[in-house]
Amino acid sequence: MSCLIKICGLKHAASVDAAVEAGADAIGFVFAKSLRRVTARHATFIAANVPEHILRVAVMRHPSVEEWEEVQTIFCPDILQTDAEDFRYLDVADDITKWPVIREGKVPGNGDLPGTFVYEGVESGQGETVDWSIAARLAERARLILAGGLSPENVAEAIRQVGPFGVDVSSAVESSPGAKDPDMIRAFIETVRATPNPGS
Repeated sequence: MSCLIKICGLKHAASVDAAVEAGADAIGFVFAKSLRRVTARHATFIAANVPEHILRVAVMRHPSVEEWEEVQTIFCPDILQTDAEDFRYLDVADDITKWPVIREGKVPGNGDLPGTFVYEGVESGQGETVDWSIAARLAERARLILAGGLSPENVAEAIRQVGPFGVDVSSAVESSPGAKDPDMIRAFIETVRATPNPGS
């Protein structure tokens, strides 16, 4: 079985359509400070025709309670992805799945990992590759979604080394900052689908 594939940082309906048509499993909308940031209403508009089987992910980072409530109420995501510590104070509806983000260098010292989590670098959307050897050890213990610096050129090797549950890409499928490229999205997804996953 191949990895779950998430295309993140979508800002335009055409980009959403390209990700859906290429076969993405999940699409991410950024509500945190970023050049890819969208409003809850805009995300709702451009995701209006997304098929039910494709997961709509709200991507945040240290949101206020009010910011999250707006996204939860207006956008109604399938998943909330935000830093692990944020879930301590956010009220997340039972029908919304939680994807905690664990950042490189901040793995819990007690060894406890969420059942499913996103593993990425210190900053999101910067194209920073994490240490794949560390990620591989974590992927043996939980469903790790690998993010940070993945591209159509290196994702096959990342899958071979890490064996992740999923892979997450944003900046490496853009023709310019914030502008998704349909051909690059397609190339990324085709590469992932064609790569045997040792973690499956």
